[in-house]
Amino acid sequence: MRAEDVLGRITLVTGKEEFLGARTVDDVKAAVRGHDAEAEFGDTAAADLTLATLGELAAPSLFSAVRCVVVRGLENLPDESVDGLLGYAAAPVEDVALVLVHGGGQKGSGVLTKLRKLPAVTEHKSEELKASDYPGFVAGEVRRLGAGIDREAADALIESIGRDLRSLAGAAHQLTNDFPGERISEAQVRRYFGGRAEAKSFAVADAAFAGRDRAALEELRWALDSGTAAVLITSAFAGSARGLARLVSAPRGMRDADLAREVGVPPWKLRSLRDQARGWTDAGLARAIRAVAQADADIKGAASDASYALERLVLTVTGLRQR
Repeated sequence: MRAEDVLGRITLVTGKEEFLGARTVDDVKAAVRGHDAEAEFGDTAAADLTLATLGELAAPSLFSAVRCVVVRGLENLPDESVDGLLGYAAAPVEDVALVLVHGGGQKGSGVLTKLRKLPAVTEHKSEELKASDYPGFVAGEVRRLGAGIDREAADALIESIGRDLRSLAGAAHQLTNDFPGERISEAQVRRYFGGRAEAKSFAVADAAFAGRDRAALEELRWALDSGTAAVLITSAFAGSARGLARLVSAPRGMRDADLAREVGVPPWKLRSLRDQARGWTDAGLARAIRAVAQADADIKGAASDASYALERLVLTVTGLRQR
């Protein structure tokens, strides 16, 4: 983002994804700071905004004419302040970067509609990502930091970290810091993040639903020995069971993107689910789901030995899969 893109203009940030919205605000501030190291910054809530306060925020001071003003919670802008804000947005001050942040939803949508029609307004949407968008987000984060990443590595990072954008961005920063300018591989991701508790839990479930009893028991012992909570393991089993049930009941002939939405998993997960699905019947999956529910009740107090309950779950699930 360049200074000429934001000074004398209004940057409209809309959407519910807080991390992406905060990123856009930070980018505007960085552009202004790069243009003038002495620039001044102001931050206010839209609920407190009046024409007078907006004038004060946008007015040059004794120290600098360049200013960046962030107005948050635009959906809470008082009705009496709407005309004043629209009037300013129609003729913004040349050395001021005004950022308006709207948290999403219908509230305040009338103001958004009017702002979008003004030539000085540029909208940056921060909508929540779909499952298929996450690998692209990871690749973009790594690219911002001067490196590259394989698709398999991006998928592995999402599998290990989850779908919290702030955590994924932090992981990308760590990897690119340790491997500057390199193309990050799946092996590097596994080395750094393969030990997370969530990843260990899914490793147990994946091996069990694939019918690999020895590997599943080894993964289970490793997960428990390293402190993984039993409830994370039953949660992973429940997620795998639901995914398989949706996959085997989905209409045939669907495109992968549509099928992923139907099943509720990212597209890259379909391959492993298809491999696991071979050998499962509807009756077998139904029994597996009941076994997961029983194990979950056991570890939450119905039984005295959580590790035994989990071992029994692993052996039950692997035994139900037809080899």
